[in-house]
Amino acid sequence: MATIRPFRALRPSSESASHVSAVPYDVVNTAEAVALAKGNPLSFLHVSRPEIDLPAGIDVYSAEVYSKAAENFERLKTAAPMFVEETPSLYVYRLRMGDHIQSGIAACCSIDEYESNIVRKHERTRKDKEDDRTRHMLSLSAQTGPVFLTYRGRDEINDLVIRALQQDPLYDFVAPDNVAHTVWRISDDDRDLVVDAFKAVPRLYIADGHHRAASASRARTELSGNSKPDGNEEYNFFLAVLFPADQLQILSYNRVVKELHGLSPGAFMTEVSRKFDVSEAASGSPTQKSEINMYLGGKWYRLTLPMGTTNPIDPLSSLDVSVLQERLLDPVLGIADVRTDKRIDFVGGVRGISALEQMVNEGRAAVAFSLYPVTVNDLMAIADANGIMPPKSTWFEPKLRDGLLSHLI
Repeated sequence: MATIRPFRALRPSSESASHVSAVPYDVVNTAEAVALAKGNPLSFLHVSRPEIDLPAGIDVYSAEVYSKAAENFERLKTAAPMFVEETPSLYVYRLRMGDHIQSGIAACCSIDEYESNIVRKHERTRKDKEDDRTRHMLSLSAQTGPVFLTYRGRDEINDLVIRALQQDPLYDFVAPDNVAHTVWRISDDDRDLVVDAFKAVPRLYIADGHHRAASASRARTELSGNSKPDGNEEYNFFLAVLFPADQLQILSYNRVVKELHGLSPGAFMTEVSRKFDVSEAASGSPTQKSEINMYLGGKWYRLTLPMGTTNPIDPLSSLDVSVLQERLLDPVLGIADVRTDKRIDFVGGVRGISALEQMVNEGRAAVAFSLYPVTVNDLMAIADANGIMPPKSTWFEPKLRDGLLSHLI
């Protein structure tokens, strides 16, 4: 069963929420964070990316950065202002992007269940990123960005969410990227009903936020020390928003490669033709799974595998990102580890096909690959099999914002 727990959220006033909220720390680099926070002293980026308030070029993992995060956090509590909820609460967090709407439950989840695999993972984490968020949590004594979880939906939970939407929202604003964010506090009468309803959910799945979850686990180890915790301490739980799987939207996570590993475009195309059936494509967007579109020399090509090449029973090997990696990126372009090889970059599908074309046309990349989005069912099937998806396989959109609900530990 899945455990969710109400918590006393640290949150901004309704009037300042739109100014405080910020994109997740890990979807922007320092320069982008500087631009987004410019002219807005309330932006949570001053807390999540505090290097923007320090001299340019500073090591983002230096002690000064975490000290600045804590300093900015304390300043923001007064300036926003921010306050701690009087009673432990649950919330509904709704995202609207165009015609797409998804509504999740903001709550705390059990680190014990994360470690025992009731909360399922599909991605490996990097130690340097874990180190960063662990130090950030410990410096602030808070988890300030939620883990994005999903689960196989249940009618009784959906009904309780719909009931919460009948109340006046705490927050209701449209962010600069035109995504609408609306948050309701679930009534005290329904709070326990929601907790009980999740006891019938056998598993939760991390959609986005593996490093935040792993860091919460490590922070728990640091905070518990040699003491004997009773299990109810706040550091035994991590901040999350839980969405039913049938409401989620996954966009493609595309690839661009800077050079062709010493091959001419013609020689590279010959190698591609040995691995795939190749035809010209009318556009850059694949129309179905098992179809990869490639942009080379100002033209789009469709790459497909001959029938029977992959095992449809194995959800991991049949992923298009796996096919591209195992048949082309590694053996032809020499990119064995996409996490560390500097010749490859990743472009979220929200940026569109034109971003891929522009990078190749401007000479910033030699070739681009457009992929059909992975499905939520793919993700859950691989996680259920204790498999690990290739890096940068999923791009969830829209994204939650940091700073609206924080969990003190």
